Amino acid sequence: MASSTNSMVAAELAVAAGRSGGVEPLPFVNDKHGGVIVEMVAPMDPAVFSASLKAALAKWREQGIRGVWIKLPITLSNLIPPVVEEGFWYHHAEETYLMLAYWLPNTTHTLPVNATHRVGIGAFIMNDKREVLAVQEKSGVLRGLGVWKFPTGIVEPGEDIYAGAVREVKEETGIDAEFVEVLAFRQSHKAFFDKSDLFFVCLLRPLSYDITKQDSEIEACQWMPVEEFAAQPFLQKYELVKYILEVGLTKVDKEYAGFSPITIKSAFTDKLSSFYMNRRDLDRASR
Repeated sequence: MASSTNSMVAAELAVAAGRSGGVEPLPFVNDKHGGVIVEMVAPMDPAVFSASLKAALAKWREQGIRGVWIKLPITLSNLIPPVVEEGFWYHHAEETYLMLAYWLPNTTHTLPVNATHRVGIGAFIMNDKREVLAVQEKSGVLRGLGVWKFPTGIVEPGEDIYAGAVREVKEETGIDAEFVEVLAFRQSHKAFFDKSDLFFVCLLRPLSYDITKQDSEIEACQWMPVEEFAAQPFLQKYELVKYILEVGLTKVDKEYAGFSPITIKSAFTDKLSSFYMNRRDLDRASR
């Protein structure tokens, strides 16, 4: 069996050499964890690619490389079979590419799993008349039930939580708003395509009041007296909305401190990130 396999590899290498005058090197960079990342951009004959991949894997194995990542754009999907034949597995996919992974050492791999969570927001926003911004959705489990809920949505890739909350309120209702705090969050599992879900409850302050609803997703939208919102029978069954209302009103009427963002620098890159904390109590403690 080993002899047969070696012969097949030799034959493929010979094919590649015959077509290109030698094994065509693959474009790769070293990562920070003892691995390499191959990012294919230009088209390549699958047989040539297969031979080049075998040669590269053999070399990397000798060099003690551990993890190998191959990023294939959707335009090069014809290269997927030879990668899978070498033992690579699907790691994750986006709209324009597929990422495959392989572990060279004869040990249990320690490569990180794909992103495990989706991030969503819910917006608690109240005006000076003690009316909350409420919507009815055109799709989903609440469609056609006449249930009023808070604006919600999914944070986009690369988007901050506070920016996602402001954007979703604007898109669904036309209301301009200012982010104040994260009041609470919920974690759930097996949600969207078996991913876990992080849902952040955000307090926003309205900057405008004239509603322009999003026709594609929102059936109705209004400033609704908070007592009327709270009296919906639905809230007695749906604990998430009930607790959003409770924590929102506690913030407005009583003593409750949420988490507000500050921008911080990384010690390792030039990237900035948002750190959410209870600034009120931190300021009190530092006096």
